[in-house]
Amino acid sequence: MEAAIILVFVIGYLAITLEHNLKIDKLIPALVMMAICWALIALGLESFPNWFDSARHSLVEGFAGFAPEEKMHLMEETLLHHLGKTAEILVFLLGAMTIVEIIDYFDGFSTIKDFVKTKKKTKILWLFGFLAFVLSAIIDNLTATIVLISILQKIVKDREIRIWYAGLIIIAANAGGAWSPIGDVTTTMLWIGKKVSTGHLMGYLLLPSFVCMAVPTFIASFLPIFKGDLEIEQVEEKKKSKYSAIMLYLGLGAIVFVPIFKTVTHLPPYVGMMLSLGIVAVFAEVYSNSKFSISNADSTESDSHAHHSPVHHSLSKIELPSILFFLGILMAVAAMESLGILFGFAESLKDGMPLLGTELHHEGVSDLVMILLGVGSAVIDNVPLVAASLGMFSEPMDNELWHFVAFSAGTGGSMLIIGSAAGVVAMGMEKIDFFWYLKKISWLALVGFLLGCATFMVTRTWF
Repeated sequence: MEAAIILVFVIGYLAITLEHNLKIDKLIPALVMMAICWALIALGLESFPNWFDSARHSLVEGFAGFAPEEKMHLMEETLLHHLGKTAEILVFLLGAMTIVEIIDYFDGFSTIKDFVKTKKKTKILWLFGFLAFVLSAIIDNLTATIVLISILQKIVKDREIRIWYAGLIIIAANAGGAWSPIGDVTTTMLWIGKKVSTGHLMGYLLLPSFVCMAVPTFIASFLPIFKGDLEIEQVEEKKKSKYSAIMLYLGLGAIVFVPIFKTVTHLPPYVGMMLSLGIVAVFAEVYSNSKFSISNADSTESDSHAHHSPVHHSLSKIELPSILFFLGILMAVAAMESLGILFGFAESLKDGMPLLGTELHHEGVSDLVMILLGVGSAVIDNVPLVAASLGMFSEPMDNELWHFVAFSAGTGGSMLIIGSAAGVVAMGMEKIDFFWYLKKISWLALVGFLLGCATFMVTRTWF
């Protein structure tokens, strides 16, 4: 039965990876894979020799000798445990996405466009690189990429130049998301899973992440495509709400407040995110009632709620397919973890991989394993990779292994355009060709990733 579950997982995984070829949204195989894996577990519970207790992070002793009722009860408890941990992540993401949509409702991100005061290509490259690096740490790398590419589309006429900028934005956004607990889904998973704390994550990864962003940007600034001045497209400015800047800074500040709330109260992050959402929603409702009219083109929607409630409007804009995908993939990985499969795989990694450099911890997981994890995240979605690492390793909170996992999984995906959420959304927005990115951008991302890893290995002894 274990072989059947692994086969279902592999087939589902391939379907997710080949989403664009199969033209099937990745949430579909993720949900089907999750349901079938747990169904097979329930049907074959009698035949499994091992069971992994995720709450205690250890194999259950004598599981094979348990009575059928005890096994079923343990499976139900484990399923409920994983659903609870997954729900924490999903509720957190729902809150963050809603705040971002409320900011966009008031056209708050147009304020960022005012920062572009130059026509020099290299200066604009560095400006957008820094913006992506900082914004992704606050509003997550996916949202930062959408915002910055949307701004690029408004000011850069030449698509050939624009997709170069987009490629470097992907690298910078993924690097920026790695050093913040709210910058990427994977770091959020590690943070909520109590594997990393905000202070240590920023301490360990800020410099490596900056190197990962700055080195490719520095190299690219010498390329012929970025020589000279940029022809800025003059577009007619739409009337902007007087509350745009206020809502931008309020929304970003509310998201940044969440780690502070967690540190002070020790409550799960989603509680702080709900508080932040409530505060932002109050201001949004007050400003909306003061006769603010939506300036976006979709302001003519027939839904009356959109005109009277920015919160209802923002909730309708949330990308629910992503939420369902995370539910499916995290619960599918949880099924593999519960059978002890990931635990066994971790042990084989520790025993079979040659050590490279300094050991990360007493059990001997090598730096090479962590680097390969980053390379793997370019091919395979980094969410299940990190979910798998949570089941494979049992190191305590803020062990340097978890910070290396966060960096590798967060930045390694930049090496292929399908390797990260930021890359996939940029691919869709600008219709960037997979092989164009592989030829033009991937080598820059690889250089940045390897130098970032080297920086981490040198600086980790500081903490």
